[in-house]
Amino acid sequence: MSLLTIHPENRPDEAVAIRDPETIADALWDVGVLFERWTAEQAFTPDASQEEVISAYQSSMNRLIDRYEFRTADVISLRPDHPDKVKLREKFLSEHTHAEFEVRFFVEGKGLFYLHPDDRVFLVLCEQGDLLSVPAGVKHWFDMGEHPDFRCIRLFSDPEGWIAHYTGNPIAERFPTFEQHLARHS
Repeated sequence: MSLLTIHPENRPDEAVAIRDPETIADALWDVGVLFERWTAEQAFTPDASQEEVISAYQSSMNRLIDRYEFRTADVISLRPDHPDKVKLREKFLSEHTHAEFEVRFFVEGKGLFYLHPDDRVFLVLCEQGDLLSVPAGVKHWFDMGEHPDFRCIRLFSDPEGWIAHYTGNPIAERFPTFEQHLARHS
């Protein structure tokens, strides 16, 4: 189940927890972040190609593409046996921004986004069916866990894809990891 916890930036152990998807969407929209739940328009198999996965969500994607003028889409998968999982996890764990939206739709699995738009930190546990669109300039980081297991559709305005601008703020070190967050809220 999707989960949003909202923490004061200097008190990571204090949190308000929200589990209702509509309430999550409203709370995130208040800081400019889009959260939606999508359902596949057609069935696909676990070994479906990138094209088949994208086709299953094409109508929902088209709405965002038209609204935000995204130019490219792809599907990324990370599994527990990925040889570079430690290196990839470290790359995403530091607070950063982007010059464009960061859009992730979770086709399978889950991951934890940390959004730092103001003096609060929003932890968004995204699971299958969740879309999160983080606007350009919003400070954030992502934890896929020690044993990543997810497949996501990504949308980009810049054909070069994911380009991070790290803030240098060590705030991510003070907040619970993916595994710690799951343990606290399961």
